[in-house]
Amino acid sequence: MTDLKKRALQIHETLIQVYGEPIRENPMPAIHELVGTILSQNTTDANCDRAFAALLAKYPTWELLRDADEAGVIEAIRPAGLANQKGPRILAILKAISEERGELDLQFLADMPVAEARKWLTKFKGVGPKTAAIVLCFALGMPAFPVDTHVYRVTGRIGLRPAELNFEQAHAHLESIFPVETYYPAHLNLIRLGRQVCHARKPNCPQCPVRHLCDYKDKTV
Repeated sequence: MTDLKKRALQIHETLIQVYGEPIRENPMPAIHELVGTILSQNTTDANCDRAFAALLAKYPTWELLRDADEAGVIEAIRPAGLANQKGPRILAILKAISEERGELDLQFLADMPVAEARKWLTKFKGVGPKTAAIVLCFALGMPAFPVDTHVYRVTGRIGLRPAELNFEQAHAHLESIFPVETYYPAHLNLIRLGRQVCHARKPNCPQCPVRHLCDYKDKTV
């Protein structure tokens, strides 16, 4: 594990040199991040942004959204895809939060241990480990390492995680090998590496800044 932690840090530091260090500025409130992340599931960033903007335009407050007609919500978020699933889930989550907390504000999670906060979020249907980690890391600045498709693929190819780990298991594993202070920038830079270089179908290995630290056996030349 010590060697793996050393290599994870080397990869992080190399990506910082190449891409720079992402800075967490003007984070959205956690409830915004939660709804936005649910919308982002299985769609593109552009379609998610369109759906989120349409949702906020139609329902300017979370209370209006919570109390909205399901059909209207589904229509508003249709650009994000899977609207018939995402719409009811968002409404159910907002209603459940209101019933438990009396308000639509998740700032209280920042005062919890991260494991407890993660457990609280993932009790809602439609909120998995990735969504919870994004809310905790991005909105609340808590030590959680989100694992999306790009991070999962890239860390598997590089050799930072065992191939048999699933998405849920990968969260805890990557949190164990990256230093806590690197979670936010490492997550974003691994995504950038996955989008720009380590493509799903044909990775551009000759242009990869961490190829000397990578175990991928099918490197392109």
